[in-house]
Amino acid sequence: MKKKNNSVYTTSELEGHLKYLQLLSEKFPNIQAASTEIINMEAILNLPKGTEHFLTDIHGEYETFSHVLANASGVVRRKIDDVFGKTLRLKDKKSLATLIYYPKEKLDLTLKNEDDPHEWFAITLQRLSDVARSAAAKYTRSKVRKAMPKDFAYIIDELLNESGEDKEDYFEAIINTIIEVDRAEAFIVAMCKFIQRLLIDQLHIIGDIFDRGPHAEKVMDRLAEYHSVDIQWGNHDIIWMGAAAGSKVLVANVIRVSLRYQNLDTLEEAYGINMLPLATFAMRQYKDDPCEQFKLKTDDPVRENRMLMQMHKAISIIQFKLESQIIRNNPHFNMDDRLLLDKIQHKKGTIRIDGNEYTLLDSNFPTVDPKDPFKLSEDEKEVIEKLTRSFKNSKRLQRHVDFLFSHGSMYLAYNSNLLYHGCIPMTENGDFEAFEIEGTKYKGKALCDHFERVARKAYAQRFDHNKLNGILDYMWYLWCGQASPLFGKVKMTTFERYFIDDKSLHKEHRNPYYKLVYDNEKYCDEILKEFDLDPKNSHVVNGHVPVKVKKGESPIKANGKLFVIDGGMSIPYQKVTGVAGYTLIYNSYGLVLVEHQHFDSKTKAVEEDKDIISDRIFIEANAKRKRVADTDIGKQIKIQIKDLQMLLASFRKGLIKETN
Repeated sequence: MKKKNNSVYTTSELEGHLKYLQLLSEKFPNIQAASTEIINMEAILNLPKGTEHFLTDIHGEYETFSHVLANASGVVRRKIDDVFGKTLRLKDKKSLATLIYYPKEKLDLTLKNEDDPHEWFAITLQRLSDVARSAAAKYTRSKVRKAMPKDFAYIIDELLNESGEDKEDYFEAIINTIIEVDRAEAFIVAMCKFIQRLLIDQLHIIGDIFDRGPHAEKVMDRLAEYHSVDIQWGNHDIIWMGAAAGSKVLVANVIRVSLRYQNLDTLEEAYGINMLPLATFAMRQYKDDPCEQFKLKTDDPVRENRMLMQMHKAISIIQFKLESQIIRNNPHFNMDDRLLLDKIQHKKGTIRIDGNEYTLLDSNFPTVDPKDPFKLSEDEKEVIEKLTRSFKNSKRLQRHVDFLFSHGSMYLAYNSNLLYHGCIPMTENGDFEAFEIEGTKYKGKALCDHFERVARKAYAQRFDHNKLNGILDYMWYLWCGQASPLFGKVKMTTFERYFIDDKSLHKEHRNPYYKLVYDNEKYCDEILKEFDLDPKNSHVVNGHVPVKVKKGESPIKANGKLFVIDGGMSIPYQKVTGVAGYTLIYNSYGLVLVEHQHFDSKTKAVEEDKDIISDRIFIEANAKRKRVADTDIGKQIKIQIKDLQMLLASFRKGLIKETN
C-alpha cells in the first residue's frame, strides 16, 4: 500500500492530534529535524533484521550457558570462516575463536608462550577488526556505536570504517599506538566483547533458569548485564519467585529440590539463606531415622550426608503439610487427590489411595498428628518462618527476582513467534482448559494474562500481609496445578515417589496439549490465533519437556509449526536426551536449529581450543531476506514515521510553530 504523503493530511485530521503533535515537536522542533528523523527511520527499515537466539531450560548450568552465549551458538566460528576462508589455518581459526569467547583467559595463556608479543598483538588486532567489521555490517552506525565499549569507542569506530589504500597507514598507526601505550590487552578484551554483543541482537530465555545445576545465580547475573533479553517464566523459576515473595510452601519446595540435587551452595553461598534452623531441627527430630528414602541425587557417594538426608525429609514433610492447607483453603483448585497425609494408617505403616492399600517405604512421621495431620508443629512453624524471612531478606535473590519480573512474562509474541515455557492447557477434545482465578474463570490467552497479573500482584505486595489474601497460593498452583501453563501435567507425584514403591503411582500424566499440539498443526494454529498471530507465518517455541534425541525424537513438531528446544543443557537430563541443549536462531535468512553436544569445561576450551560441537538443522529459509520493516520493531518505526509525517504537515500548514 502506498504511503500517505504528509501534504495529504487535512487540517481537521491534524487538529484531532494536535496535543500529541505539540509534544512531539519538543523533540523535533522544526521541519529539518523531523525530516532527518524520517530519512533515518526509512533507512533502518531496509536493514536486515537482527539475529534472535532462543534458549531454554538452563537449570543453573552456567559454564555451558556462558559458552553458548560467548560462541553465539557456533556463529562466531562461522563468521571467522566467512571472513578468512582458506587464508587462515584451522588451528589459527580455533585459537581466534577461543580468544573471542574468553579474551582474558586466552590472553594470559598465549602471552606466556609468545616470543614476539608485539607482532602477535598487531596480527590479532587486525583479525579482530576484520571479524568485528563483518559482524557490524548489517547494523546502522548509530546502533554499532551504542554497542561499543565507551573507553575504546572512537578507536573501534575508526578501525571498523577503515577502507581503501589511503587509510592503510592510518590503520596501522592506530594499531601500533595501541600496542606502544600498553593498551593492547584491554583493547583486545573490549573488541572480543563487542563482537559477542553484535552477533546476538535479542536473546530469548524460555524458562527454567533455576534448580538442578549449581550456578543459577551466575546465570542471573549474566542475564542482568545482557544488552537485550526477555524471559518467559518456567515452573522452576516461579517457585523461586514465589519463595522470594514470601510463600512458605514455595520456600519449602525450593529447599527440598535444592537438597535433592545437592545444590545447597546456591541457597547458602549465593543467596545467603540461613539453613541452620532447618539443620538443627532435622537432626533433633530425625536423629534416629536413617532417612533412606531421602538420599540425594548425586554421582559422588562420598558426598552422601546423613544430616542432609534428615534435612531433606524434614522440609518435605513441612512442604506436604503446607500444600495440604492450601488445597483445603482453595477447593476450586480441584486438588483433593493430593491430600495424602490424612490417608496414612500409622499403626499399620500403610496408606490408602483410591481404595487401594500400599505399604509405606518410610513410616516414621514424628511430627504428623493423626488427628490433625496437616497442622505444622510449633517447631516446624518456627523453622519455616525463619527460612521465609531469610528468602525475603536476601538482597541478591530479591534483585534477581526483580529482574525476572521486569524482563519476564508468562509468554511473549515476538516477530511472529509465540514463546512460552510449558503449554497452553487444553482438554481432551481440544478446547482450552478453563480455571478459576479470584472468582472468575479464564482460559487460553486470558488464563496466562491473569496468572501473570496475580503473580505480579503477589510480589508487589510481599511485605504487606494484609493485602496478600491468598494470592500467593496461585504462584504455588503455577508450580504444580493441573491447569498451570508452566507445569503441564495432571498432578505432581512427589509424595508417592518418596514413600510408595509402586511405580504406576509415580507417573505424572501430561496435559492433553502435548498429544494434540505436538501431533497436529490444527491445534497449534488454534493457539496462534488465540494469541493474535497469523498461523500461516508464525511458530510456537516451547521448552519444559526434554527431547529424547537418542530415541529418535525430533524437536520439530506439528508439521514444522512448533519447536521444542529443551535438549538437556542440564547435565542430569543429558542421559535422557543424548544431547546438551538446543539454540533456535532466527536471522534475516530464516530459522536454524542448533544442536549442541556436551561441553567439557571452560578450562579445556581455553587451554585446548575445545569448542562445543554444534550441528545445524535448517528449518525454514525465507524466500526473501527479512528486513527490519518485516519485524515488530519495524511496525513501531512505521507508526513513528507516520506521526512525524503528520508533524511535518502541521509545520507546513502553520498549525505548529517551528523553533530552532
